[in-house]
Amino acid sequence: MLDLRSSDVEDVSCLFAIYKLEMNVLFLGDIVGQPGRECLKSLLSSVVIQEDISYVVVNGENSAGGSGITPGVADEIFSYGVDAITMGDHLWKQKDVIHLLNNEKRFFRPFNYPDGTVGQGAGIIKKQGLPSLGVINAQGRTFMSPLENPFNLIDGVIESLKEQTSVVLVDFHAEATSEKIAMGWYLDGRVSLIVGTHTHVQTSDDRVLPGGTGYITDVGFCGGHDGVIGREKAPVINGFKTLSPSRFPVSSGDNTMHGVIAEIDVQSGHCISIKRLSRKVENQK
Repeated sequence: MLDLRSSDVEDVSCLFAIYKLEMNVLFLGDIVGQPGRECLKSLLSSVVIQEDISYVVVNGENSAGGSGITPGVADEIFSYGVDAITMGDHLWKQKDVIHLLNNEKRFFRPFNYPDGTVGQGAGIIKKQGLPSLGVINAQGRTFMSPLENPFNLIDGVIESLKEQTSVVLVDFHAEATSEKIAMGWYLDGRVSLIVGTHTHVQTSDDRVLPGGTGYITDVGFCGGHDGVIGREKAPVINGFKTLSPSRFPVSSGDNTMHGVIAEIDVQSGHCISIKRLSRKVENQK
C-alpha cells in the first residue's frame, strides 16, 4: 500500500498522475482576430472543466487583427488557459513575433523552415501532475509558399519527441485536403493526433485511423462566422467580383469556437476517440 505521508509524494495530483491512463487534449482552430480571442475568453474555461481537458493547444497565426501574432496577443491567449500556440504561413506578418520566437517555449512555428531560422518547430510542454505532450507544427507546400518538404523531415522530429513522451500532436497547416490526408496516413500509428489547419472550414472526417492516430482534415476556426472564413462578407465578395485588391476586415458576428477533443491513452500514445467541438458565444450583440 502506498504511504501518503511519504516525502516522495509532493501532492495528491502527482499521485493521481501515476495511475492516469488517459488524458483529453483540446486543439482549437485558427484564432481570427479579437472575435476569436473573445471565443477563448467566453468559452474555454467551461469547456476545459466540462470535458476534463488536460492540455489546450491553439493555432494563433491569425490572432492579431486577423494576420500574425504579437507578444501581447500571445499573452492574452495564454491567460485564458492555453498551453501552447502553433502558427502557419502568416508567421512573419507582425514584426514583434521575433520576441516570441526567441523567448517563448510554448510558441511553435512550422518546423520545416530552413536550418538557422529563429524559433522552434517542435517541443515538449509539461504541466505538474500530468504526462507531457509533444507538439509539432508543420506547414504544407501545395498551393502555398514552399518550405522544406515536411514528409521528408518529420520522421526525425517524431523520433526525438518520442524519446521524451508517448503523446505527440501535429498541427499540419496546409491548403490542400489531399496533402493533409496523405500526411495523416503517413503518420498513422506514430503520433497521437494530427489536425489540419489553415482553411478555416471544419470538416466532418474526424476519426481514429487504423494505427491509432486521431485525425481531422481541418478543425475550423475561432471567430466571427457571419462572414467568409472570418472576414467581413462584402469586401470579400467585391474582391471576387472585381478582382481588385482591398482590405478584408475581421468579421465579428456569430462568434463561434471550433476545434477537436482527443482522448489519448498515455501509455501507448494511441488516440482512443476524437470528436469535433463547436461552441457559440452566447448573448452576442
